[in-house]
Amino acid sequence: MDAHYDQVMKAREAADASATRLYFGYSTILDRAAFEEWRSQHSYEFFQLPEGKLAEAVGVGLVYDFPSRWWGGRVAGLADVPGQSVFGRLFEIAGKDWPIVQHKEGFVTGMCIERPVRVRVDGKEQEATAFTTSPRRASKDGPISPRFIEALVRGAESAGLPADYVERLRRGE
Repeated sequence: MDAHYDQVMKAREAADASATRLYFGYSTILDRAAFEEWRSQHSYEFFQLPEGKLAEAVGVGLVYDFPSRWWGGRVAGLADVPGQSVFGRLFEIAGKDWPIVQHKEGFVTGMCIERPVRVRVDGKEQEATAFTTSPRRASKDGPISPRFIEALVRGAESAGLPADYVERLRRGE
């Protein structure tokens, strides 16, 4: 358990239990083994990340703009890029569980911010929330983290993302 657990649990208690949020996950949260390890380390064993649906966020691209000491290099966020897209999974998250997702994504620690994205799922477009680098933390200094790329690829493969997209990730694109 870390110092943010109490903060997250208070936010959970205050959340609207009947509400749900659509969450577009495109990064290391897709690596189920790594997510399960994180969940256990932070005492969130009671939370289950749903299966989600294959989704494509349109009008955005990956940008490696967050230097992470933990990952040993830069990791990815999202940037508006007309004509590009990012694949991931669309999850429906109970309102009371949203603070856990915020913790996992680094919102609680100020590393990232929430942002809306348009996602295509089952041939229809809808709006969802994704997480991206906080502008005040963004930097392109240093190399892209090879360890992060490995986790990104592992997650993309286990999430069933398109093979050509996985190859782009493998190349750090």
